[in-house]
Amino acid sequence: MSESTSASLSDPLKRIAELPGVADAVAETRALVDRLLGHRILRRRSSDVSMESSLRGACASAALEGAEVSMDEIRAGHVYDTRIKGALRVSGELGSLVDTWPKAPRQALARLHTLAAADAVAEEALGRPRLPGERVEDPMELGRVPDPQAALARMEGLYSLLGARSSVPALVTSALVHGELMAVRPFGWGDGLVARAAERLTLVERGLDPKSLVPSELGHQVLRDEYGPALRGYMAGTPEGVAEWVVYCCRAVRAGAQDSLATCEALKRG
Repeated sequence: MSESTSASLSDPLKRIAELPGVADAVAETRALVDRLLGHRILRRRSSDVSMESSLRGACASAALEGAEVSMDEIRAGHVYDTRIKGALRVSGELGSLVDTWPKAPRQALARLHTLAAADAVAEEALGRPRLPGERVEDPMELGRVPDPQAALARMEGLYSLLGARSSVPALVTSALVHGELMAVRPFGWGDGLVARAAERLTLVERGLDPKSLVPSELGHQVLRDEYGPALRGYMAGTPEGVAEWVVYCCRAVRAGAQDSLATCEALKRG
């Protein structure tokens, strides 16, 4: 057995990174994000682009949960839906969790859920894994979820992978985080909000998008017709399904980066 094969077998993330089509999708996405990061307007207006990206990402993530809200309503402060309020709280605190995420992902996810679900579930259910018999919301119609015990086991596996600090691209790790959280739906309410936020948090913490300029959540909304099928492919667990999910996630990040490039150009024009 070669050294590279041995390393691949010992690192599930590395195996995913080596699946057909993944490296090309990662490279193409990285190039576009780097183009965004190099935009001249960011020398003066980086915080403005980041704020716009945060708002647009929150709006998109809530819409994917079934909320009906517009950016004009958000800007005017006319926000009443629990899903958009939760998404805005999550996006507002994402930056404060960057240091916590690699060291204590369990605590970071609990905080994300507490922010997402504060107006939607009982206080004792905030930030804790779902219990047997509790309802699991399924706005994307993904189907059955693992029972709570199996869900906890899968989450422990995810924490172990994150703790190993694999050298694979951030886009691969973030796609796995997103896919696992959607497959497991560990909390029962607001799991989509948490999963998309965790994907974005991973992209920030692992250095692809250090200033949180890319609304990856918006990319998933743009590609929403492909989102559910790609997730179901991931949940099937085949190499083809997992590869297609990672490639899809790369495309969603590219769509988000394109949106922020448009924001940069609008600011440049004044």
